[in-house]
Amino acid sequence: MAKTAVRKPGVKLAPRRAALSNSVRIIGGQWKRTPLPVLAAEGLRPTPDRVRETVFNWLAHLLDGDWQNADCLDLFAGTGALGFEAASRGARRVVLVEASSAAVAQMEANRQKLNAANISILRGDAHATAQRMRGAQRFHVIFLDPPYHEGWLPRTLPACRDLLAPGGLVYVESESSFLDADAPEWLADWHIVRADRAGTVFYHLLQCKAGPGTEA
Repeated sequence: MAKTAVRKPGVKLAPRRAALSNSVRIIGGQWKRTPLPVLAAEGLRPTPDRVRETVFNWLAHLLDGDWQNADCLDLFAGTGALGFEAASRGARRVVLVEASSAAVAQMEANRQKLNAANISILRGDAHATAQRMRGAQRFHVIFLDPPYHEGWLPRTLPACRDLLAPGGLVYVESESSFLDADAPEWLADWHIVRADRAGTVFYHLLQCKAGPGTEA
């Protein structure tokens, strides 16, 4: 479902003026086929169209197509492709969190272009923002597509449990499969609902085993 890196946190721009290099295409909903310009930035990797189409088919089935009552959060928004896709399909609220000011500015331009009133954009660190939201906000879908090999998932996934509405889902992209026999310990509290691979992209839908906001 549609990304991002010094993600310390922040997309590291190439040593030239930030430029638009390509675009991503919204797959479905009211803005179907609309291209969204993206920055030419190192580490910015939009979720491929084919992956987003698969993931949103999964979500539509698991949510019974009830997007109008779905609140969504993308903690590593990058291009915003995942969040704009959810908003296009009628999500009630979409919150995009991104550390790079350049990426935030581009997402804001796209939001204004589409007049997307159901999208809000926050500039900030993903983990710190998730911690601030805990206990105050709940989401039905959380998107996590952090930079690879930087240790973000062990830090941010646990915080997502207290951000999920009952029955909520977390979408995760990673550099390796969660289905491996030696899956990391930080996945122990999570059930893998769906998983697939497209090239070097491994993507998963997770649900908390103990339920949102509870101790495992």
